[in-house]
Amino acid sequence: MSNGRLVIISGPSGSGKDTILKRVLEILPEIKFSISSITRPMRPGEVEGEKYNFVSKEYFEDMIKNDMLLEYNNYVGNYYGTPKAPVEKVINEGGEIILEIDVNGQKNVKSQVESSLSVFIMPPSVEVLRERLIGRGTDSAEVIEKRMKTAIFEMECAKNYDYIVINDDLEKAVEDFVTIIKADRMNIQRNNKIIDEVLGKC
Repeated sequence: MSNGRLVIISGPSGSGKDTILKRVLEILPEIKFSISSITRPMRPGEVEGEKYNFVSKEYFEDMIKNDMLLEYNNYVGNYYGTPKAPVEKVINEGGEIILEIDVNGQKNVKSQVESSLSVFIMPPSVEVLRERLIGRGTDSAEVIEKRMKTAIFEMECAKNYDYIVINDDLEKAVEDFVTIIKADRMNIQRNNKIIDEVLGKC
């Protein structure tokens, strides 16, 4: 049985999950990152195949019909989804792959990959989250309120995750995430074969 692992990371806008994820992948470069497929146009600064594969709506709908996605969503007329094959390949080869998705995607993936490990990035408080969103200076007051409403819903869903990392201090949050990954590598469910090997039962 493969001891590969799918690691799910989620968190509201402003929680710092993208920064944490980037740092974790630098510290643990052996972990793969799951690249999502998306039908919206590429934005300035984005690179094909870095975080997203930009595909046509027709191609994406073919992926849906052919059961090629672990999960997908339609947001403002654009599809976002996780191709199944790359994730399964890494796991079957005994590797680890991180998937960044929202709470709805986590629920869908967890139902298909029960052995997945899920981590929710939580801000230290609602007030701090609001300050971070305002501090970006990129959104109107109306958009910030919409983001806050979504964030509160997402944070209520954190109880469905295996671990919560509080991002009050970035360095500590990154350290906590890395600790979770390393501890999970010693999980008994992933290491039953080692017991048999030591006892000479293989």
